[in-house]
Amino acid sequence: MMTDTSKKAKDRANDEDKLTTKRYNKELAKLHVELVKLQEWVKAKGLKVCLIFEGRDGAGKGGTIKAITERVSPRVFRVIALPAPTEREKTQMYVQRYLPHLPAAGEVVIWDRSWYNRAGVERVMGFCTPEQVQRFLQLVPNFEKLMVESGIILLKYWLEVSPEEQTRRITARIDDGRKIWKLSPMDLASYSRWYDYSRARDDMFKATDTAWAPWYVVKSDDKPRTRLNIISHLLSKIPYKTVHREKIVLPKRQKAHGYRESDYPFKFIPEKF
Repeated sequence: MMTDTSKKAKDRANDEDKLTTKRYNKELAKLHVELVKLQEWVKAKGLKVCLIFEGRDGAGKGGTIKAITERVSPRVFRVIALPAPTEREKTQMYVQRYLPHLPAAGEVVIWDRSWYNRAGVERVMGFCTPEQVQRFLQLVPNFEKLMVESGIILLKYWLEVSPEEQTRRITARIDDGRKIWKLSPMDLASYSRWYDYSRARDDMFKATDTAWAPWYVVKSDDKPRTRLNIISHLLSKIPYKTVHREKIVLPKRQKAHGYRESDYPFKFIPEKF
């Protein structure tokens, strides 16, 4: 029988394990400060960083990317989410349309899906042949080795969502006017092919989980924890220091020298709130 002391200890442990909105926001704010430090270091040292986010529909890639980028400069952190290839791009070398988006010095490029489309959606939905998939899986490790040897810091994340949580999230999109744009006929077709995606994921890991470009798997059923864990991890994988900055002091505003506020009839918007 549990004593009052042991029950209190268990309740205290459960409370500490809960990630409240207040605690999440507090932890995220601290990580955002570190991301800004990383940004300034990337700029100062001319680093080239490439972050890949892959996973099934509803795994939480978009929300994680938003959490990473909401407090940093879009001129440094660039998010790439390419549409379906054009007819011209279909005739090119497969990786050709991805190459122009790779990072230059002082940039962090974040891929919301990447060249791994060929190993995932293109394979599962029949947009390429089995031979093309196998050729891709053979070549991509060397492609990524060239990237790393050129000085690119490459981090690959796979967000692993459970079938139950994926169903809950995709169902929630149907009746939510804010999220309905996320649900396409392709998403529904992909949803029905859970085990085809599992086989594709397994083959992708076996072929492309290399020493120079490993896959990092993240349990993503709990969105807040997923975001905090990924940001903490990527900060740990990219060595950075605080860039010294002179203390900022606001200058005095100039004097009016006779200027008076204009009586121009500005078209102010209605103040509904």
